[in-house]
Amino acid sequence: MSYPTPWQGQHPWPGQSSSSMLASHADRERAVDVLRAGFGEGRLQQTEFDKRIARVYEARTVGELALLVADLPQGPVAQPAPFQGPGAQPVPFPQVPRTFLPAPAPPTNGKAVGAMICGVLTTMTAGLTGVPAVILGHTARAEIRRTGEGGEGLALAGLILGWLSVAGWAVFVTVLVVASVASV
Repeated sequence: MSYPTPWQGQHPWPGQSSSSMLASHADRERAVDVLRAGFGEGRLQQTEFDKRIARVYEARTVGELALLVADLPQGPVAQPAPFQGPGAQPVPFPQVPRTFLPAPAPPTNGKAVGAMICGVLTTMTAGLTGVPAVILGHTARAEIRRTGEGGEGLALAGLILGWLSVAGWAVFVTVLVVASVASV
């Protein structure tokens, strides 16, 4: 006699109104993602995980997919807000586990911002901020590679504008020298 496994119970697929609706590729991939998360959390044995994955790709309806993931958590579960003491305002939204939150963006390197500002200011300062833009840009790019901070684009833009300013000054001085030598 065969005993039914927990995933053979009847549970609707979240967000779907009919379990007889044909499953899409996106429905199958969502089911695979739920199974992978369950396997990664230790909720499924390897053999059961492999069987369920095979059945996901054989499933024709949304209802069949729902049966395969019904006993697993299917996304972030809202946690109750922590108690903050009497008279405190309640937190308006439930907290989501850190696992499901997007990774925070790395901080932007300050020297990269400075390089960009100096690079933009070269047009208003007749190129005097070009050399600081180049120095800050190279320093910022080295720090970004070492620390993983953000701001690579800012540093590169500052470098380009700074080098254009330095090149412009070099051409201007060369023209002045050639003109003074030619006039003698």
